[in-house]
Amino acid sequence: MQPEHTDAIAGDAGPGAPESVTPHRAPARSWSARMQGLGPIAGLVLLCIAGTALNSSFADLSNIMNVLTRTSFIGIISVGMCFVIISGGIDLSVGSMVALIAGSMILIMNGLVAAVASPVWVIVLGMAFALTLGALLGLAHGVLITRGRIEPFIVTLGTLGIFRAVLTYLANGGAITLDNKLSDVYSPVYYGSLLGIPIPVWVFVAIALFGGLLLNRTTFGRYVQAIGSNEQVARYAAVNVDTTVTLTYVFLGVCVGIATVLYVPRLGSASPTTGLLWELEAIAAVIVGGTALKGGAGTITGTVVGAILLSVIGNILNLTSIISVYLNAAVQGAVIIVVAFLQRRRS
Repeated sequence: MQPEHTDAIAGDAGPGAPESVTPHRAPARSWSARMQGLGPIAGLVLLCIAGTALNSSFADLSNIMNVLTRTSFIGIISVGMCFVIISGGIDLSVGSMVALIAGSMILIMNGLVAAVASPVWVIVLGMAFALTLGALLGLAHGVLITRGRIEPFIVTLGTLGIFRAVLTYLANGGAITLDNKLSDVYSPVYYGSLLGIPIPVWVFVAIALFGGLLLNRTTFGRYVQAIGSNEQVARYAAVNVDTTVTLTYVFLGVCVGIATVLYVPRLGSASPTTGLLWELEAIAAVIVGGTALKGGAGTITGTVVGAILLSVIGNILNLTSIISVYLNAAVQGAVIIVVAFLQRRRS
């Protein structure tokens, strides 16, 4: 909205208006924007080519499926994080939220084993609890930010410590382990596959498609982008800013719940280190995917590519041993800084 408004004003300024804001420049800007959007995809393609050249095992189907499966958890959370960042917010607590939801979910399911005869129903109830708890925690964030008028950074920095501390208390400093009978029934949710593709990947694809439709084809998605571009203008346009912002955090909470549901059967336990630094990985995926950290612009496609790109970097480094595996996080951090720098230059 804003660029069109600026052009209109410049066009009415008379003969003295600079040529750089005349209407015939719009196609060039549109072409440039599209080229910038292809950046993450081009980077991913080049990385895959480099990975295959350095180690032929990188292109093996089993390795590709492994990369995509491990990407699924961060990717699902990143889809929700994309909405929050586009609206101008941030959430630093998602890793701790994963830990709390996982631990609480396991405790609930273990407690239901004696009361519910069917293990399948116990797992279904546990899943429903995880999604509900995620939504409620997201709602709490949204209310504190919109009604309490507290900066998102402060709210989620506080809950980052609260969530992990509560999980540590529930686990008594150790780990909360899922009952063995439930673990056997639950494990196919992570280890199973459909048409040769792991179930977590299918769920990731479904969430990404839903997120893309929600962002680009609904009024809610347009409101999210408008708020991130200029919150005050959105209020003047009769957008219910508080409700929309709160819903972005609720959606992120549900995405965290879904990721947790898929992650729990992997290890069958939750500990104080569960989900450690996942919030940074999710934010990194969104930023590397081209979403502006200041809000207002971003795509789900870019976010998905960003999440896969970061996983591919780690996988290539593990397969090739170019540098120590202990420096993988440093390489990913350097990539994030470079992308942020390029965004700053474009803006």
